[in-house]
Amino acid sequence: MGEAMEEAEAASEGKVPRTERGRRTLRAILDAAAAEFGEKGFHDGSISGITRRAGVALGSFYTYFDSKDAVFRALVRDMSAQVRDHVAPAIRAAPDGIAAEQAGLSHFIDFVRAHKEIYRIIDEAEFVDAESFRLHYAVTAERIEARLRAAADRGEVRADVGAAHAWAIMGMNVFLGLRFGVWEEDRPAAAIASEMADFLRHGLAPR
Repeated sequence: MGEAMEEAEAASEGKVPRTERGRRTLRAILDAAAAEFGEKGFHDGSISGITRRAGVALGSFYTYFDSKDAVFRALVRDMSAQVRDHVAPAIRAAPDGIAAEQAGLSHFIDFVRAHKEIYRIIDEAEFVDAESFRLHYAVTAERIEARLRAAADRGEVRADVGAAHAWAIMGMNVFLGLRFGVWEEDRPAAAIASEMADFLRHGLAPR
């Protein structure tokens, strides 16, 4: 699934990999954890299942993580970072604020289609690690709000944008990703994002 997190954020405290081989092993463990928890859920998933998928010895797991809970927490942060890194270039290249949200949603749906397990993992985090669950959404909303405020400063959107608008956009993105990324892939991601952008520009008022 790529390299998204800094190793210092991924491994348990004091277990940061110091070599390229160690970083590859850590990456393999995180990717295997995504597959294990995505398929079986947190409670039925196991460390032995993760190491088997990763093709590493059980001792290699404990080289980087203290427990199943620790790798799950790291995985939630890692998946959040992967989404961020996947959508960021398209957002930065967009010509204005609404176009940035459009590009972000389109690339988010593409990411979800390739990594459907993200929904199960993030949803379980609410009960397994509530702090990581809350942080995942809080940080995402903060990034959206910062983009909206910057767009407002440029005169591209209304001046009173704030947290409620950011959380509303994030909520749309989450459920559009669920419907068109996880449940069905019956429409192009770009078309869904275009409709959302039109909605942001014009709302539901009759024209």
